[in-house]
Amino acid sequence: MINTALRGLAAAALVVLPLAAAPPAHAAETVPLAAAVDSLPLGTESREGYERTSFKHWNTGANPSDGCNTRAEVLISEAVEAPEIGAGCQLSGGRWWSYYDATTVTSASGLDIDHMVPLAEAWDSGASAWTPQRREAYANDQGALTSLVAVTARSNRAKADKDPAQWMPPAAADDAVRCRYTAEWVGTKLRWGLAADDAELSALRDLALGCPLESVTYEPAA
Repeated sequence: MINTALRGLAAAALVVLPLAAAPPAHAAETVPLAAAVDSLPLGTESREGYERTSFKHWNTGANPSDGCNTRAEVLISEAVEAPEIGAGCQLSGGRWWSYYDATTVTSASGLDIDHMVPLAEAWDSGASAWTPQRREAYANDQGALTSLVAVTARSNRAKADKDPAQWMPPAAADDAVRCRYTAEWVGTKLRWGLAADDAELSALRDLALGCPLESVTYEPAA
């Protein structure tokens, strides 16, 4: 009888014990830009085997039921003045600000959606080892506002697959633009666990020195 009572008390105690909260699987982090640059892994880049088609884009986007692909969803999200959305997600009107070259754009057709870290650069920096599904997730990443950027076609094509050691936005003479671009580049690489080579790291460290108040917020991709 006593043993039965003791077992009952033990069971009751187990029921009321609070469970420890599980930590978030992918918690966002905010760190100073210079510290973020130092967190980037050093790697040797290789373009071997790269094909743009290795990264499926644009897919059905974050909301497959809205009839818009990733490109259109980003344009809608980043519009300064919302466009009209017609049949088949055709966009008309609207207004956008291309921060790369400080230019207002009033036609969706005049914009490219830039991968902050270009697909070829991502391949060179580690994405070559990813599954096709992860490369598709990268190419259509709307989980971070800075992964995909609506900018003028001319600035995106001037950038091509260059890293910050080779290209900076035309408006980067403005400290705010230069620091923003650097932080978004570094944040994207950290989000996806991509490496940087010697020249890139050197350029990023120099850029970070000129942006002492800039921070990087990123959440590791699932």
